[in-house]
Amino acid sequence: MKKIVLIDDEVLAQSIVLEYLQFYPELQVVAQCNNGYEGVKAILQHKPDLVILDIQMPKINGFEMLELLDVVPPVIFATAFDEYAIKAFEANALDYLLKPFSKERFDLAVKKWMEKADVPKQETALQGLLAGGSTHTEERNRIVVKNNSEISIVPVEDVNYIEAYDDYVKIFTDVSYFLKKKTMNHYEEVLDKDKFFRTHRSYIINLKQLTAIEPLEKNSYIVLLKSGKKIPLSRTGYARLKQKLGI
Repeated sequence: MKKIVLIDDEVLAQSIVLEYLQFYPELQVVAQCNNGYEGVKAILQHKPDLVILDIQMPKINGFEMLELLDVVPPVIFATAFDEYAIKAFEANALDYLLKPFSKERFDLAVKKWMEKADVPKQETALQGLLAGGSTHTEERNRIVVKNNSEISIVPVEDVNYIEAYDDYVKIFTDVSYFLKKKTMNHYEEVLDKDKFFRTHRSYIINLKQLTAIEPLEKNSYIVLLKSGKKIPLSRTGYARLKQKLGI
């Protein structure tokens, strides 16, 4: 028996998928979730063989939810918004169903999953999907993070600076910091360039936190933040920052 987790905030959409799944006695829906928070918990609990996932949901969207998982199971995306299709297919996602979809189209997606032999490739593709920069409005305004079992939404205006940390980044606020499995290049691309600035290959600062630029050694500088934190400023970063600040 294969286990399926269904995640969709629309009751009608869930009911349609359940109706279609009645023709697959070898498949069992072990959890029905109405949002990404419930989805993360269900996936961690049940370790499903397949997730049928809506993308546009309240609280956190489907992509943000998947980012919170250490191991991403095979996923069939289902959404009413075709703007996400290119992103999903560029990453070779298992399949993408555009609502409203017919039983024939659903059957095709399930068949593709059943015949999929190279699961590691599927997981790698999904990780590539999540790692490749997104231009979603949500990501420009907030960062979704997970600390143990707690999921938090951090408004970008609360971010003081971001620091590279191996395969992760550390996102620092006034009260704490959070780990996120993203790259510095991702946040340099996604965050508002009028508000955030990459001072160094390992640091991005919130410009509203900047209080001073100070010399460190010959042709070497740091920036000082309101918190007192000193952040490295590369030579090229120094020139670009001066130009940005008009000094």
